[in-house]
Amino acid sequence: MIAAGRYADAYMVNWYSNVFPGILGRTCDRPCEPACRRGRVEEDNLEKPEPVAICRLKRVAADHKGDIGARLPKPPTKKNGKRIACIGGGPAALTVARDLAPLGYSLTIFDQDPKAGGFMRTQVPRFRLPEAVIDEEVGYILNLDVEFIGGRRIDSLKALLAEHYDAVFVGCGAPRGRDLEIPGRQAAKASIHIGIDWLSSVSFGHIEKVGRRVIVLGGGNTAMDCCRSARRLGGEDVKVIVRSGFEEMKASPWEKEDAQHEGIPILNYLVPKTFEHANGKLTGMTFEKVRVEYDTKGRRNLVPTGEPDTLYPCDEVLIAVGQENAFPWIERDLGLEFDKWGLPVLDQQTMQSTIPNVFFGGDAAFGPKNIIWAVAHGHEAAISIDQYLNAESLADRPPPQFNLVSQKMGIHEWSYDNDISNDLRHIVPWAAAEKTLKSIKVEVELGFDAATALKETQRCLNCDVQTVFKASLCIECDGCVDICPMDCITFTADGEEADVRERLTAPAANLTQDIYVADGLKTGRIMAKDEDVCLHCGLCAERCPTGAWDMQKSLIEMTYAGPACHAPAPRRNAA
Repeated sequence: MIAAGRYADAYMVNWYSNVFPGILGRTCDRPCEPACRRGRVEEDNLEKPEPVAICRLKRVAADHKGDIGARLPKPPTKKNGKRIACIGGGPAALTVARDLAPLGYSLTIFDQDPKAGGFMRTQVPRFRLPEAVIDEEVGYILNLDVEFIGGRRIDSLKALLAEHYDAVFVGCGAPRGRDLEIPGRQAAKASIHIGIDWLSSVSFGHIEKVGRRVIVLGGGNTAMDCCRSARRLGGEDVKVIVRSGFEEMKASPWEKEDAQHEGIPILNYLVPKTFEHANGKLTGMTFEKVRVEYDTKGRRNLVPTGEPDTLYPCDEVLIAVGQENAFPWIERDLGLEFDKWGLPVLDQQTMQSTIPNVFFGGDAAFGPKNIIWAVAHGHEAAISIDQYLNAESLADRPPPQFNLVSQKMGIHEWSYDNDISNDLRHIVPWAAAEKTLKSIKVEVELGFDAATALKETQRCLNCDVQTVFKASLCIECDGCVDICPMDCITFTADGEEADVRERLTAPAANLTQDIYVADGLKTGRIMAKDEDVCLHCGLCAERCPTGAWDMQKSLIEMTYAGPACHAPAPRRNAA
């Protein structure tokens, strides 16, 4: 759709599934991209094969969509009488509201912050995610007649349940950053900050400057946001220090690259030992140098190198060594069970807690993850809440549906673009550093323009267009084998999978990718195709003289809360 310039259509496809295309198009951790076959097809030809820039193309759809207000769901004219409370105004709760409000439920979202958005608003810096984008996409949900009560912190689940809501969704995130209790921590506490709290203070304008020398402790994405923010708030000497190796850091590779691109060094294999101070004023930190050793069982350990400790002078320290859940506001006599890690005991499919009408999602459910996982939890919880309030089994969840439509328009003509580009992944342009490093609010990435977006879409291998094979029409002429540019089709004797993989025209070495196999051929052989490297170019279907091959576009219809998840009404006998 993006390739065809259908930006609004592309946005709506993504909106129904991912809810926040403009936000995720800038901030997503990209769990989809490792599955992109483009990176595997290029493995033998490139030093660093790259998937299609799926994440950044979502931003293209968002930036170019125009006014899509008329295409959004409308608030129902009549409510169904059921009230649902959402604790926390982040992506999980907003997804629950988005899915359930059009069905007639009355949704109320409570959040301690004045505006909805959760950690998308409070912990993702404005130079990565402009506030206008958050306002727009959160607004689409609140405009569904969803009540948002900001500035109200829920201090008691018991008290909220006493307000007689029919269901409660807990999406309060993982609000507590881990501290680092080493010598000097309390004496120099005025200059030592918990990373996520510090980012929130920056977001709301409570902090506008930092010291000249800043150390950021931690190797995750929060640490990358902290160091880049500190750089913009006056930090001239900002460095990230981690106890692990660079490759072992939890931060996304591109987040580390972005920090380094802005001149922020990342120092590794250094374990913090003390905060140094003079009369309560922070002056630096000492670190012990370590190396990796493996024991006889292959377990990894960090052991001291024996070198002298290293002192790094600093004026402020930001601690970003992890987050954890905190539920002091949930009374332990309510019947809501917690596991040994302090997380609620949940059904992992339905998100239901041990209190039947209380559901969890996002970081509050299984610990810190990311925005897109929070959205997924929200969809599942919405289905469960809808089924629960209709007295139906939460275990009965229809699977996703697939539609297949042939793309054949003629002997050599298809209704999809099968001309695959050999271009390398295109780079998203940045605004000038002399401009972006002077302001916390100037967006760094400019996004693809329409022309570059088109080029990037042409790298797509059309995974939504399936090769469909009918053995009954095949005459085993091997024409498809001869014309396949990737040598991924083989007619051979059947056998065990491991054996068949080795006997293909090009051995199928990627065991995580299934082989497409069809039997019923007149000779008793099978047709085996390696889906790992197929370009979906359609040459096999063009070459086939009998039409045994066809190219069919697939559309995945995910399951959302609503009539599709309800049991069919019992049929009445005719009078």
